[in-house]
Amino acid sequence: MFLRSTVSRPFNSAHRWLAIAAVCIAVPAIAATALKTDASKSNVTITFKQLNVPVDAKFKKFNAQITYDVAKPETSKANVDIDITSFDLGDADYNKEVMKKEWFNAPQFPKASFISSQIKAGAAGKLDVTGKLTIKGKTTDVSFPMSVKKDGSNQVFEGVLPIKRLTYNIGEGEWKDTSMVADEVTIKFRVVAAQ
Repeated sequence: MFLRSTVSRPFNSAHRWLAIAAVCIAVPAIAATALKTDASKSNVTITFKQLNVPVDAKFKKFNAQITYDVAKPETSKANVDIDITSFDLGDADYNKEVMKKEWFNAPQFPKASFISSQIKAGAAGKLDVTGKLTIKGKTTDVSFPMSVKKDGSNQVFEGVLPIKRLTYNIGEGEWKDTSMVADEVTIKFRVVAAQ
């Protein structure tokens, strides 16, 4: 009896501390919840100027993986893959043209991606997002503000990311001429996601 009680106390104590440690490790993982994107309510669009006239286009297919903690945004992460072949200018011939080597070179680079490296609370209730954007095999560091709002059971993430197309070799050869197609491109996104 005496031997059993002296052996069991340290054993129970060790298990208690292991359980506490496991809870401490698990709580942040639970708090930063992986969200499921509602593709029907989400969109990625771009705006650029051709001969100084604004042109809007969109990507019909993309996959956003977001892990978000409203209390600790710095633990949040975002990973977005965009299907380049889903790019839509509203005209089948134009869509076919921009898939060619001079533009997106979709056969070789069918996907663009963004991977966050840091998300932190910013000004006016927005988040400051930093990460790596890859288009046409070229990766650069980018930063942009992103708003987050609750809509029923959903979280809605919205942001605007200005880029320069020539940084990613979009428009090679004669299409480097920015008097025809401006270098500045604005990427806008709205991602609706729920637990």
